[in-house]
Amino acid sequence: MTDKRYDVPDAFDAGARAYDGLVGANPGYHEHLRLSAQRMQLPDQGRGLRLLDIGCGTGLSTAALLSVAPHADIVAVDGSAGMLAQARAKSWPASVTFVHSRAETLHDAGVTGAFDGILAAYLIRNVDDGDDVLGSLLKLLKPGAVLAVHEYSVRDSRRATAIWNMVSTAIIIPAGRLRSGDAGLYRYLRRSVNEFDGAEEFRDRLRRNGFVDVESMTVPGWQHDIVHTFLGRAPHATTD
Repeated sequence: MTDKRYDVPDAFDAGARAYDGLVGANPGYHEHLRLSAQRMQLPDQGRGLRLLDIGCGTGLSTAALLSVAPHADIVAVDGSAGMLAQARAKSWPASVTFVHSRAETLHDAGVTGAFDGILAAYLIRNVDDGDDVLGSLLKLLKPGAVLAVHEYSVRDSRRATAIWNMVSTAIIIPAGRLRSGDAGLYRYLRRSVNEFDGAEEFRDRLRRNGFVDVESMTVPGWQHDIVHTFLGRAPHATTD
């Protein structure tokens, strides 16, 4: 895999077994996912709701959704078979369904709307065409339903950029090499975060792709201004 064309699902296949241990060592990782799920403001603990967890990985974001919407039906999707195998091996209620699909080919995998909410954690940065994926996710939402994008974004802050690169170089990349035997995925992680939209730019991207009521909030802890919850809603239907 070259630096310019990195096949993310294939890379996650190779690193799937080590993934939970690596992210579990990151202070706040699970709490921040739950915070983004809470910020979706899903009513009545999810009763009667159908939710999509796109880019679910080993199911950590699925667990975050389940913690705030335990009565919802959740469709969890990932393009990495290895990550999905780790997710499926965990204990889940019957209301959770896992589907193997890339974000770009959801319809081919039978994932169709309409959803009452979508959580996309660490996904948009890793797809070839973020605008195309955002547009397809908008079409899967019911009018007024929420999209939460849980994502790294550091370009608006010199402090955040410096902290991210320091932690990546000193901790994340060496730990990834130690646990998985290959640091390639974690070098890609560092670079992709540096290259991704700033928070203001990504909010504008959401608006350009048809989302309304767009806002973003960061998280507490060392990842303040590094990890963000971006929220947007599908427009309500208009009548002439």
